[in-house]
Amino acid sequence: PANTYEKDGFRETLLSLYSHTGTHVDPPAHLFADRTTLDALPIEQFAGKALVIDCTRLAEGEAIHMNELEQAGIEKAEAADFLLFHLGWDKRWGTDSYFGDYPCIDDEVLRFILSTGKKGIGFDVIGMDPISDTNLPRHKKLFYEHDVINIENIGGVSPISDAALDENITPWNKVPIYRHVTTKTKDKGEYIK
Repeated sequence: PANTYEKDGFRETLLSLYSHTGTHVDPPAHLFADRTTLDALPIEQFAGKALVIDCTRLAEGEAIHMNELEQAGIEKAEAADFLLFHLGWDKRWGTDSYFGDYPCIDDEVLRFILSTGKKGIGFDVIGMDPISDTNLPRHKKLFYEHDVINIENIGGVSPISDAALDENITPWNKVPIYRHVTTKTKDKGEYIK
């Protein structure tokens, strides 16, 4: 412990971790020194309506195409502030296969994200680029001129059929984040997860 009851009158543990530990948010400054940092983004950047895109049918190494967005509803995808891609990969957390050949968005999906002015995107994988691609082309296209956040290693996000989803995301710097989810369904009213 960093502090003890006997010496300091309280117990405190020192944590040392990388900013990419667990669920975290990448801002544009993650790749470009002169781009926007998390603390420079307006607070409104971290709250809004999200659409969860079900990509669990995709095999390892397959691309996420516009077909996945169309199946979720292209109008819903256009209206959403955030697109959260559910690959089911979070079930692999803690295993070597988590760092495998997960599906990634293709260029057309990335163009859609940028052209519709999304506040952010999120994935239940370690990154939006293939783990083997150290050039990070998707990250670079996302962050080069756009103030979009990228949320990685999301756990427990899955599609809610026929529901509007509000995903209010409040990050603490670039460390694990807190998610407040309110769902509204036609027959059950409103509840909080």
